[in-house]
Amino acid sequence: MIDPQDMDHCRAAIRQGSLSFHAASRLLPRKMRDPALALYAFCRLADDAVDDHDDKTGAVLRLRDRLDRVYAGRPINAAADRAFAATVEQYQMPRALPDALLEGFAWDATERQYHTLSDVRAYSARVASAVGVMMSVLMEVRNADALARAADLGVAMQLTNIARDVGEDARAGRLYVPLDWFVELGVDADAFLANPTPTDAIRTMTKRLLVEARGLYASAEAGITALPLQARPGIFAARYVYAGIGGTIARAGFDSVTRRAVTSKSQKMGWLAQSLWQTGVGLVLPQSAVLHRAALPETQFLVDAAARSTATRWGSDRSGTLLSILAHLEQRDRDGRLKGSH
Repeated sequence: MIDPQDMDHCRAAIRQGSLSFHAASRLLPRKMRDPALALYAFCRLADDAVDDHDDKTGAVLRLRDRLDRVYAGRPINAAADRAFAATVEQYQMPRALPDALLEGFAWDATERQYHTLSDVRAYSARVASAVGVMMSVLMEVRNADALARAADLGVAMQLTNIARDVGEDARAGRLYVPLDWFVELGVDADAFLANPTPTDAIRTMTKRLLVEARGLYASAEAGITALPLQARPGIFAARYVYAGIGGTIARAGFDSVTRRAVTSKSQKMGWLAQSLWQTGVGLVLPQSAVLHRAALPETQFLVDAAARSTATRWGSDRSGTLLSILAHLEQRDRDGRLKGSH
């Protein structure tokens, strides 16, 4: 069981750091809401620890050590870590899932570039779909079809985030839009990073991201109907709130360079109401055949990890990749400290 004081800390962290998730979580039943908030608080704080830290390499390595301690049953003395450790123990969370998130953070630390849409989906699978599949585990859903649709929702949300943050990321020297789109549309990616401007080509790329996300939101809906009834309004809400961000970007002419899309409280309340209505519709309509669509190739490993066994770690087919990138980060960290000592 999660300590009530740790739970209060997690709620406060989410309320301050992610109003969209906090609003959607209010529709989850209490039994699912608390572990979901504990999970999201750990993932969100871990993301902030890496994203907001100049020493991203060190931050990723510290996160790896924190995960090791969580899975050893000896979390560090921090509310989010203790709450997540209790959640991992209660639900037998496969280590492969937070390891995927860790790899996504490691990709950020190494300033990995994404040449194709498939590459961007692979990144999204790690930093977003992994969380969606972990949420399914909390709901005790291990059906491969439902997990695949949860992964779709994660990719859709991350593509929406990328579309919303095109300008903000560029000003920070980051680029998540596929590089081959820049080549196709005749835009110099380095020039855009040096001077982010919402040209027609950049707006076209932003629109493409949202079109891709829209299709995945639609397929994800089929999976929501496979979740426990009490959980459906909360997940529908997350789907509509994030899709609503995409709608705001579209109404701004797909300019997310000079402005950042925000949604109002009244809009969120409308989407919450729509979520309750959609849940009721799902009770009378037949289940969509889309539920059984194959998982995206980039998210299949997450589906396999959650569906196969509660004891699954990263898996022999992926452990080498993760260990290799962590070893690279450790070497870079050592080199940096040695250089600093001279």
